[in-house]
Amino acid sequence: MNKLPLIERGDHSNQFKSRAHYDVRITTQILLVFVAIVFLVLFSRLFELTIAKGDYYRRLSDENRIREIIIEPKRGTIIDTKGQALATVEPKQQKTKDRIELRRVYREPESIAPLVGYRQIADENDLKNDLCFDKSILGDKVGKKGIEKLYECDLRGKKGKKLIELDARGKQYKVLTVIPPEDGKTIQLGLDLRLQKKAQELLKDKKGAVIGLIPKTGEVITLFSSPSYNIQDFEDAKNQVIQSYLTSDAHPLFNRATEGVYPPGSIYKLFVATGALEEKKIDTSTIFEDTGTIQAGPITFGNWYFLEYGRKEGEVDIIKALQRSNDIFFYRTGARLGVQHMKKWSEIFGLGHKINMSLEQAEGTIPSPYWKRDILNEDWFLGDTYNMAIGQGYLSTTPMQIAMASAVFANNGSACTPQFLKDAKSDCKKLPISQKTIDLIRQGMKAACTTGGTGWPLFDFKVKGEKLQVGCKTGTAESHSKSKIPHAWFTVFAPFDKPEVAFTILVENAGQGSDIAAPIAKELLQIYFETTTR
Repeated sequence: MNKLPLIERGDHSNQFKSRAHYDVRITTQILLVFVAIVFLVLFSRLFELTIAKGDYYRRLSDENRIREIIIEPKRGTIIDTKGQALATVEPKQQKTKDRIELRRVYREPESIAPLVGYRQIADENDLKNDLCFDKSILGDKVGKKGIEKLYECDLRGKKGKKLIELDARGKQYKVLTVIPPEDGKTIQLGLDLRLQKKAQELLKDKKGAVIGLIPKTGEVITLFSSPSYNIQDFEDAKNQVIQSYLTSDAHPLFNRATEGVYPPGSIYKLFVATGALEEKKIDTSTIFEDTGTIQAGPITFGNWYFLEYGRKEGEVDIIKALQRSNDIFFYRTGARLGVQHMKKWSEIFGLGHKINMSLEQAEGTIPSPYWKRDILNEDWFLGDTYNMAIGQGYLSTTPMQIAMASAVFANNGSACTPQFLKDAKSDCKKLPISQKTIDLIRQGMKAACTTGGTGWPLFDFKVKGEKLQVGCKTGTAESHSKSKIPHAWFTVFAPFDKPEVAFTILVENAGQGSDIAAPIAKELLQIYFETTTR
């Protein structure tokens, strides 16, 4: 037998070696796939950044590097009829992150507030309904009331831009370009600042309105409402002060000249007389005896002179009725004319309707039997006609309506729409009133401001020592306030033969028109004629 060897040479080609080689190959392949995926992701991202969205990211880069700053245009200056600046901009710039703003500065901000108005940051509605060529953007201030709102597009101008380059730390590196703004237009009003300040002074601690017009054109030279407010507070965003205006019982933001409605009292007799003459219900020979009182069913209506002094005025014709503001004459005239014709002539004069101007305004009410039935579910009685004939009852108008309507007699029968710009094109129309009627009403208004009339403060009105004849009408309207003190009205034009100016004054709950409103008109006339070259 052959002997087995004690030691046998081993075989190195065992299976452990082949498994190791297999593991290395798998690992290598995984690494290659991973590297390929990473490379593909990086390539895709690079493609996206440089090709697909290259322009987008370059734009973002530029926007981070380049900043656009809005340069607010210089808002147009507002000046009065004499060229005095009422609203300007302050040279000192207020800089925010993305805009350069200019502060609006107002002269006599409480005097001019009722007409000039104010501006505030534009809200969503302002931006949505902007009709100007250069549109407002978020953060812009726009006119919210008065002239600032009415002539917003002219005053606004056109924005400019400044493009600046920033460094890596976000600081300005250099200015790339500047597109200068275009300034807003200068607006010249017919408003006379002297008269406006005087109106504010005369209505101090009172509620009321003063309106001054040039009868031939309708140009507004005075428009003041008391109490007023400081429009600078809105520009400077004094929110606490603004809130106090909104909650004040005096309602300073309420423009009594155009938004307030009041019974016109005896001034309405001008329009009743006109209608009765034109409708042939009365004429120059018509005479009514002043009986002191008159009955309408169980209700007694009295003449003011009888109620206050217990006296009667005998036989009264149309001239004396206007001179003395005789209620008995107008009760009877109103009954002859009738409520429907009173309504018709009220509307001819523009009462009870908004005037064709853009200031905030009320309509007022011209009542009728249909109106009373529809609103109050009541019948119309003779007493309602009597009340309406002397400007009382359900009748209500605005001071601006009365100013425009009464100026018809200073303008030979033509009614002119109020114009706020100096030398603006007149919008006047001849009313269907005969010259004879115009002359009769004017005679009555002249008599009212001469001895024996109700306008006693202007009986001997003089300017620089010379007598100046005027035409006027007083009004005292019952108030529904707790005090029961009547509203004082007065309307006047001068000179009588060639009228240049007309004023209408209303003072709420103050007393008789002749005692309270007429002296205010006298002082305004004094200023106008003593400082105006004619």
